[in-house]
Amino acid sequence: MHERPFEPKRILITGGAGFIGSALVRNVLEQLPGASIVNLDCLTYAASLSGLEELLEHPRHHFVRGDITDRETVRRAMDGCDAVINVAAESHVDRSIADSSPFIRTNVVGTQILLDTARELKVARYLQVSTDEVYGSLSLDPNEPAFKETTPLNPSSPYAASKAAADLLVLAYCHTIGFPGMITRCSNNFGPRQFPEKVIPLFTINLMRGKRVPLYGDGLNVRDWIHVDDHCAAIIAALQRGQAGQVYNVGASNEHPNVELTHMLLKLTGRDASYIEHVTDRLGHDRRYAIDSTWTRQALGWQASKSQWPAALEATVQWYRDSQPWWESILSGQYRDENERLAGLAR
Repeated sequence: MHERPFEPKRILITGGAGFIGSALVRNVLEQLPGASIVNLDCLTYAASLSGLEELLEHPRHHFVRGDITDRETVRRAMDGCDAVINVAAESHVDRSIADSSPFIRTNVVGTQILLDTARELKVARYLQVSTDEVYGSLSLDPNEPAFKETTPLNPSSPYAASKAAADLLVLAYCHTIGFPGMITRCSNNFGPRQFPEKVIPLFTINLMRGKRVPLYGDGLNVRDWIHVDDHCAAIIAALQRGQAGQVYNVGASNEHPNVELTHMLLKLTGRDASYIEHVTDRLGHDRRYAIDSTWTRQALGWQASKSQWPAALEATVQWYRDSQPWWESILSGQYRDENERLAGLAR
């Protein structure tokens, strides 16, 4: 661990208009008052600038529209930055099964371009935001140990494979050229402003609209849930106190089977089990994820504080209940026009 925390002056955050990225922007501005942000995002289908509208004129936040696979755009955005946090990613498993090419392009080639540029510009810290899905699947036996940083990589989906490849690139740069990179691997995130293709916003919005929710297979697949703000706190802790070449697992020890999550959401939205539609299981569907964050808590002095259920899930559902205009804009596609308008204002 570094004796004194690293105090970044200017951070490039990629993917800063997505769910995790926009939450990270807000957390960095609040927690690191000495740091400014360059927010690089190409505004794909899952990005929404509306959640950052009040920050587009913030003196420490500069939005740049651009793709991390565009080397010249990356170089211009990164120039003058002493830290990079790569949150940009294609992340939806079903989409990766249908067509893996965007995942390879963004998650692997984009990471390589960021690494090369950070090396060229002598960036002091590079943090790759990854996923527990790179470890593959645990069995449903609750006695099987959770994923540690030393667990072998065994990705199941094209998405997870692309993230594992990016992780290995980061570690190879660290090993071969002493690159100042590190990796965080996080469990499933939840919270406000999550794009409604993900299970919690999808189910919550469907149920509020009186629509059924699709439950894969037997519903026994277990996920380890963490609030996005807890994840962001871990990212900031790793950036400030992490060591080059290290991996930090980030989770809240908050495991729940999908069927249990579904019934909790039914209760919170006043619906009954007739709203469950059992559908054919996802191809290669991992059975259980569980993160052991012991090393991260010890090394970084971090711990999850906002993720405990049922309170955190209840608050998240209430946010979607109170934010109908936000998700209606997503469902109608109007948010794309709003992205264009706000991106123009940010120039």
